[in-house]
Amino acid sequence: MRIPISWLREFVDVPLDVTPDDVHAALVSVGFEEEAIHTFGLSGPIVVGQVLEFTPEPQSNGKTINWCQVDVGESAPRGIVCGAHNFIVGDKVVVSLPGAILPGPFPIAARTTYGHVSDGMIASARELGLGEEHDGILRLASLGLDPAVGADATALLGLDDWAVEINVTPDRGYAFSIRGVAREYAHATGAAFRDPAERPELTQVASRVASAESAGLVARPAPSIDDRAPIRGRTGASVFVTRVVRGIDAARPSPAWMVARLSLAGIRSISLVVDITNYVMLELGQPIHGYDLDRLSGGLVVRRAEPGATLETLDGHRRTLHPQDLLITDDSGPIGLAGVMGGASTEIAATTANVLVEAANFDPVSIARTARRHKLPSEASRRFERGVDPEVADAAAARVVELLVQLADGTADTEGSRLFDVVPREPIVLPDGYIAGLMGADYSDVEILRSLTDIGGSIEPINHALSVTAPSWRPDLTDKATLAEEVARIVGYDRIPAVLPTAPPGRGLTREQRLRRSAAGLLASTGHTEVLSYPFVSQGANDTFGGPLAGAVPAIRLANPLDGEAPFLRTSLLPGLIETARRNLSRGLNDLAIYEIGSVFRPEADTRYGSGDLPSGIIRPTSSELADLLGSIPPQPLRVAALFTGAAIAKQPGQPSVPRGIADAIDAARQVGHALGVTVTVAGGSHHSFHPGRTAELFFGDHNIGFAGELLPALADERDLPRVTAVLELELGLLIELADRAVSPSAIAAYPAATQDLSVVVGADVPAGEVLSAIVEGAGPLLELAHLVDDYRGQGILDGSKSLTFALRFRANDRTLTAREATEAKLAGAARASERFGAAIRE
Repeated sequence: MRIPISWLREFVDVPLDVTPDDVHAALVSVGFEEEAIHTFGLSGPIVVGQVLEFTPEPQSNGKTINWCQVDVGESAPRGIVCGAHNFIVGDKVVVSLPGAILPGPFPIAARTTYGHVSDGMIASARELGLGEEHDGILRLASLGLDPAVGADATALLGLDDWAVEINVTPDRGYAFSIRGVAREYAHATGAAFRDPAERPELTQVASRVASAESAGLVARPAPSIDDRAPIRGRTGASVFVTRVVRGIDAARPSPAWMVARLSLAGIRSISLVVDITNYVMLELGQPIHGYDLDRLSGGLVVRRAEPGATLETLDGHRRTLHPQDLLITDDSGPIGLAGVMGGASTEIAATTANVLVEAANFDPVSIARTARRHKLPSEASRRFERGVDPEVADAAAARVVELLVQLADGTADTEGSRLFDVVPREPIVLPDGYIAGLMGADYSDVEILRSLTDIGGSIEPINHALSVTAPSWRPDLTDKATLAEEVARIVGYDRIPAVLPTAPPGRGLTREQRLRRSAAGLLASTGHTEVLSYPFVSQGANDTFGGPLAGAVPAIRLANPLDGEAPFLRTSLLPGLIETARRNLSRGLNDLAIYEIGSVFRPEADTRYGSGDLPSGIIRPTSSELADLLGSIPPQPLRVAALFTGAAIAKQPGQPSVPRGIADAIDAARQVGHALGVTVTVAGGSHHSFHPGRTAELFFGDHNIGFAGELLPALADERDLPRVTAVLELELGLLIELADRAVSPSAIAAYPAATQDLSVVVGADVPAGEVLSAIVEGAGPLLELAHLVDDYRGQGILDGSKSLTFALRFRANDRTLTAREATEAKLAGAARASERFGAAIRE
């Protein structure tokens, strides 16, 4: 919300020397957020000038300029080049003299152009910051002004004003008005507040409303869907006030002060009648709509849309209506989307003579849904969906009538109607001592009474409590807690002491937390970058990465997804990592090693989740309710996943680049295992999204704990990734659960180790990991460490075979091993590999 300071001063006493920072500080102290400061960006000499004469001069580029002599109140006229043609001799205009600065910033100086020295500039409305229209220079007569030549144009047009902008939270819709912000400024500073809705000219009934039959302007509720529900529950309109003004001159210009205030408030000037309705909406917070009375057919009816009905709105779009859309209709059918936008059929034009003014109050939920359904947000819907003061409609309608009479030369008519069906607000009981107990600060009775009175509450003392009726403009005040918050806000948040909570007794992190942090810390310390991605994915992403078989894993579909293209909860962490990699690659970051630790959602097949009712949030759920809640959500196993692209070692002098691949993914899996104190073993595997022959299945003991591999090249291309993209996904939660039984202390070796290599030839399709397992099993307890160091296929090796070389380390705890003992253990391992896979020792 933008608040022009001149407008604010009309309703609250603001010091003349106040600065924008002062106003912001005052409003921040009562709970608003500071956003920006807005000015017209003008400075220097900007004066009223009068065109004495001008000479059109065609140019070689096809453009015709005017060489003008302009009186600016000095001893001699100034020569100014002007490209506009919408003025005549004698017109009074706005002249920016050398030294002035226009919005942009655009400094003005005397300069040579088109063969003349242009000693200033004749300005347009857009160049002055008064709007986006640029149909030529601004003629002051078009604004109904006839000022003295040489007068200060900035003050004349209200361009010396400024505005502060604040962010209004959804629960404080009353602050979407100058009236509401002025009241809050008064709360913050103690300045006197004058409610514009209580001016005698507006609160007095100007005329009797004619009967519905004679006026023909009936604001009657339409029947509800079942023809039985009351007005409030089904029509969505609790207040509907109409007034009539006749004989207006709709072609008159909007006054300069109104255009300037609207512009500072962020609303462009359109026409006099529309500007007046927008002005009153900003002033009082009540959206107003004006109809061309002569284009109406019969009385007005508030009702829901009929299936298949259409309406052309003021923006020129014909919209198909939804049965829950709230409409304003007459005998011809729909003429407006209630609370959102009017219809084109009753639009006010320059020829309009008679106006019907409507000020209504509509159901916030209905208006919000209609605006979102039609993708049609408006200033009116923005206010209605946050709650509009139902008591201000009469004053707002009267204010519009007043301005139409003053500015458009209209005549107020006695015709009109008034529907008011607002349920009185129930008092709220505020017990003595409640506020101090909730806020942790003491407040005197005087402070409490003054605060609740300042916000407009009606207070009646009762036994050990106060009975407080919240004002009509504060729908957010619904219980004693919200009243306590208001007292704290008005008195000042600085009264609430800052006390650090006492840490509860305990032993720090749980075992699961420590192990999870260990895994994350080790990956980060070895060059991997942790990322966090959204858990919402498409069905295709789940089908692709959810499991080894395409589409075999069921997924949870959200009832209200944030993105219609990603309505499912993830069954794998890989889709999020891939999107993160795509974003980084598009920004030129090609060497990636990223990982994520998070939950996935793995529902059981043919099981429905989330169908139970949620317990009340007022009290703590019981144990059975908590159990029901936990049973209503799908299993969420904890996983760790990683993705690798580009080079592990960048190319540099004496060092070729080392590309990343499946080896990096397997190494990351082993690092995770090392952090948890377990050994991850590798075996060949298959996954429909991974490259055949470059896919590893990961195990801990007999437990399958995940996959590592390189994405199919076609899949990588489809997702704009490098053709070699390695990924890893591990069941981290399962590993943490199993780690406790795997970790055992080992004695420090007191005797030296004996190392030997073993090379065996096996079939090319035999997994090296299985050969290694056989060697370890056959070598017995003397074998301390074994790992693969070479996989050779080439000269000297038969086709269809490969040579695997393993580095072995032997050690005994009670003696120094001899070379013979180590050799015997090695050969025993080779024998077991020969027995299982036909492995032959390579000489």
